Amino acid sequence: MKRELFILAALVFVVGSLGCSRPLTTREKGAAAGTLGGAALGGIIGSATGHAGAGAGIGSLLGLGTGALVGDQLQGQQDKKANQQRQIEDTQAELERQRREIERLKKEREY
Repeated sequence: MKRELFILAALVFVVGSLGCSRPLTTREKGAAAGTLGGAALGGIIGSATGHAGAGAGIGSLLGLGTGALVGDQLQGQQDKKANQQRQIEDTQAELERQRREIERLKKEREY
């Protein structure tokens, strides 16, 4: 039982220390949530079979992989959305520049 608690505490420490260095990306948040959720679920399932530590370890690895994949997909969607927003802003700036140029040319023609 002490070993299982040590493994779980080590996982919590590692995931917690990652957040201290810089803000976590969506991918990292997904991986962390998956790891903790997998460890908890694996520990519960493992304790039913008498191997809580092994269950927590296996669950945390599976959760890490699954969480990282989900977080990666969400990160990709966020990156795509940010890129589209930049393109929209660039297009709007170009339209505004062209509008001002047209107004300038109209005024020149009037004189």
